[in-house]
Amino acid sequence: MKRKTAITITIAAIVLSASAAVAAYDYYRTFYANNVSDSRESDIFKIYRSYSYGQMLDSLKSSGILTDFRRFERAAGNMDLETGFKPGYYVFDPEMSNKDIVRMIANCWQKPVKVTIKGYIRSMEKFASILGTKFEADSASFAAVLTDRAVMQSYGFEEESFIGMFIPNTYEFYWTASPEEFVERMNREYMSFWTDERKAKAEVAGMTQKEVSTLAAIVISETKYVPEMPTIAGVYINRLRKGIPLQADPTVLFALNKKGIRRVLKKHLTVESPYNTYINRGLPPGPITMPSIESLDAVLNYQNHNYLYFCARGSFDGRHNFASTLSEHVANAKAYHRALNARERERALANRK
Repeated sequence: MKRKTAITITIAAIVLSASAAVAAYDYYRTFYANNVSDSRESDIFKIYRSYSYGQMLDSLKSSGILTDFRRFERAAGNMDLETGFKPGYYVFDPEMSNKDIVRMIANCWQKPVKVTIKGYIRSMEKFASILGTKFEADSASFAAVLTDRAVMQSYGFEEESFIGMFIPNTYEFYWTASPEEFVERMNREYMSFWTDERKAKAEVAGMTQKEVSTLAAIVISETKYVPEMPTIAGVYINRLRKGIPLQADPTVLFALNKKGIRRVLKKHLTVESPYNTYINRGLPPGPITMPSIESLDAVLNYQNHNYLYFCARGSFDGRHNFASTLSEHVANAKAYHRALNARERERALANRK
């Protein structure tokens, strides 16, 4: 009997030890073992504010990020993730365990996203449509804030000048940043851009910060060739100082607001609009596009010269010929139009073949 009892106790101990080992292994696999697919360096997972806990789990399951979803679900339940999960833009590294993942989502340890604003944006509606692809908030939410006059006025801007508050660059944001938070951040960036040095240069040029943005928008619309920007800015500053209308074709195109116009013709120059710088002296009411940093600095560092005119070169390389007199300008313009007409004839002949 003693021997049987000893055997029974030994077997029971072995079974208990094995069970404990299995339980310990299962506990380790559930909470501490890596549970992210190592097929890529990292995986991105977005949790929207509108997600219920079940929707979040379904989305994570279908993403294929986890190697063992069942164990993750168990760990999440044990750690009460249902009451604490946060919306966000999360990056899953292959070394992460379920415990790491749950803590990341519960504590909203998001990875910032890089948002590049390239400029050359002509309207807040277009800007909103771009931002709607980069943040959790959709384009309609951004448009509601970006076109709100009360928001503009709270930062000291009018509807016409507001687009100049946004300085094109690459920024880091949390994906869940609201439109209001985005605008607040961009105002801080605007204030940082306008250093004492830049403010002093604007004063020397006889312009306000808003006026610099307005002229920079014309400059960037005239050329993308950065080395020429200060020269073109100098032309317009000369005209402003002499009281000569700017006669900037891009402002006419903005006033017409029609797609498909490739050349500004004489009939276009009479359009009634405060943005038509052929019939109105001085700067238009605000920027016709979102100016780049290069164009802003080109205005602030404009080139001192005697030029009052410029015309695109017939080489079509994005560069211009400059002139101090009208007769010189007329000669440059005739040469350009001859080259342009010749190129259009060549294209027409090529299309017939």
